[in-house]
Amino acid sequence: MRTTGNILFSGVGGQGILLASEITAYSLLAAGFDAKKSEVHGMAQRGGSVTAQLRYGDKVYSPLIEPGRADIQVAFEMMEAVRYLPYLHKDSRVIVNTQKILPPSVATGKTAYPEAVLDNLTGHGISVVCVDAFGLAREAGEVRTANIVIVGALSVFLPVEAAVYEQVIKTRVPEKFREVNLRAFAAGRKASS
Repeated sequence: MRTTGNILFSGVGGQGILLASEITAYSLLAAGFDAKKSEVHGMAQRGGSVTAQLRYGDKVYSPLIEPGRADIQVAFEMMEAVRYLPYLHKDSRVIVNTQKILPPSVATGKTAYPEAVLDNLTGHGISVVCVDAFGLAREAGEVRTANIVIVGALSVFLPVEAAVYEQVIKTRVPEKFREVNLRAFAAGRKASS
């Protein structure tokens, strides 16, 4: 596994992207890496796009990822995976939640949700890992843990032991939600292994 990397989180407001990126960043820090994170959530309350950029390694000076430099994109919604295609390179990996969240233009019938959205990624030779995070979260006992399912799926591709993530989840998630989040994390790891 690589000991340096650039991770781009993308999705729609309300999907828990910021918590997912925070847990990932704290896990990398706990494993001894330097990690820097930046987030953009301006239109999050209106269902708008939300991103977080995370870079890690021996020493990181900036959290910002240049176009063509994201090693992993974590997409919480399928169209958001394609929106940030310019940030990917030929060896990038995309972990994508198969959930569709209809943008207002689709929900009102003005446009249609594109067919075969992920073909844009695989057509560029990019490795795509599809995860039914919503379904796995439901099985874990709480649909709101879909973001932690995605963290579990991502964790398989990072140089951090599962126990480190579990400890971070225990410290960052309120006690009454810890067990369901740990189940969601385990389900995500299993889904992408």
